[in-house]
Amino acid sequence: MRIGIVCPYSFDVPGGVQFHVRDLAEHLIGQGHEVSVLAPADSETELPDYVTSAGRATAVRYNGSVARLNFGPVTASKVGRWIDQGEFDVLHLHEPVTPSVSVLALMAADGPIVATFHTSMLRSRTMQTAYPIIRPSLEKIAGRIAVSEDARRTVTTHVGGDAVVIPNGVYVDRFASAPRRSEWIGTPAAPTIAFLGRMGEPRKGLPVLAAALPEVLRAVPGLRVLVAGPGDPEEVTEGWPPDVVAACDFLGAVSDDDKASLLASVDVYVAPNTGGESFGIILIEAMSAGACVLASDLAAFSRVLDGGTAGAMFANEQPDDLARTLVDLLRSPERRATLAEAGQQRARIFDWSVVADKILAVYETVIEGRAAATHPQGRWNRFLRGGAR
Repeated sequence: MRIGIVCPYSFDVPGGVQFHVRDLAEHLIGQGHEVSVLAPADSETELPDYVTSAGRATAVRYNGSVARLNFGPVTASKVGRWIDQGEFDVLHLHEPVTPSVSVLALMAADGPIVATFHTSMLRSRTMQTAYPIIRPSLEKIAGRIAVSEDARRTVTTHVGGDAVVIPNGVYVDRFASAPRRSEWIGTPAAPTIAFLGRMGEPRKGLPVLAAALPEVLRAVPGLRVLVAGPGDPEEVTEGWPPDVVAACDFLGAVSDDDKASLLASVDVYVAPNTGGESFGIILIEAMSAGACVLASDLAAFSRVLDGGTAGAMFANEQPDDLARTLVDLLRSPERRATLAEAGQQRARIFDWSVVADKILAVYETVIEGRAAATHPQGRWNRFLRGGAR
């Protein structure tokens, strides 16, 4: 099958959608399919052979974060050429209402189209502006996928129509087999916890964790906090108590291999995100690596953690509750082990071997539906049922 996949967000800066697109493409290529990915990227960015750059992206505030998007007539020309040259059996667009290359591809394409919706959000000003322009094109989408019930609710409420829920995928075995690193492994007197995310982005929740740490450090004075992700530690830690800053080890952005080893090494992975999350792929990665997960009780996180059976949860944006729950976990290795084991078992349902087969089934259904609609007998049957559009 010849598959075209469009990612609206730049490959210059890693993110959940970019990782999803990359891993899906590589899994499908491994199964023998021909896959081409179109995404924004700077000319200096090293891209896999299967990725075509749609040009340099511009940083835009979107959904409580900063997204790097690409739009405009020059980009539209690149998108059109990529579609014409690809001759795809199916075109898979991610975030088709985000004003970037996915919208341009949707407007230009004519053929079997599948769209995946990742976002969980109320309608933003950007979406309100763009929606009237792209609404006619949305009717081209024959197969709609949402990565979670939260994302599906966004589709049904703000876009219209419905979507089948197929979660994000993870290469579970890559995380499960990650080697532990001695410098990140905790001890009973000096346990380790990890935070991964963009430090300066409030919704990732680092300020909530920082506010909880004074109480945690009083109970567990040897605690080490490993913070991984882009950002300036000096800016982020301004105003923090000195003992909290001293307990933190800022690792900066880490490679995929180092991320897996970090998650496999720590006693607890903490996800204090405050909102805007439709899924929580980092939770699955941590669960796959064998980490005990502690997350805010966002609806999306609760579904990933099976209501708290595959990881612990605390009240969102409540540092006191985070501190109490974290101290309890650090004092109970048996509880941590039970949650970690349950997490590893649950992570298996999110493995790419399971998720990609569900996506392929959508592709096949859309392709077959397109063939039936264009076949004379198919058109006659549709006429008898009420007319072809």
